[in-house]
Amino acid sequence: MSIVRIWIPVAILLAGVVLIIVRGGDETSIEGAAALWGAGLSVALLNWLHRMGVSGDSARVEEDEARAYFARHGHWPDDVPPRQGS
Repeated sequence: MSIVRIWIPVAILLAGVVLIIVRGGDETSIEGAAALWGAGLSVALLNWLHRMGVSGDSARVEEDEARAYFARHGHWPDDVPPRQGS
């Protein structure tokens, strides 16, 4: 998974640098490099947004488990249980 998250955006960004070096830094190479950098940063941003969206799934699962615990025991898992017989 690190190939998609890290190395593909890095490869796209490096391709922009290589383009400038190979073409000698002319105007066309700088424009092409800017396009590649935009693409590389877009891929990185989409990967980050995906990771942020997926991380919410674990929070939902934990909330569902806590609600099931509450339904069985009558208190939340991180609360002090009520004393019996009082």
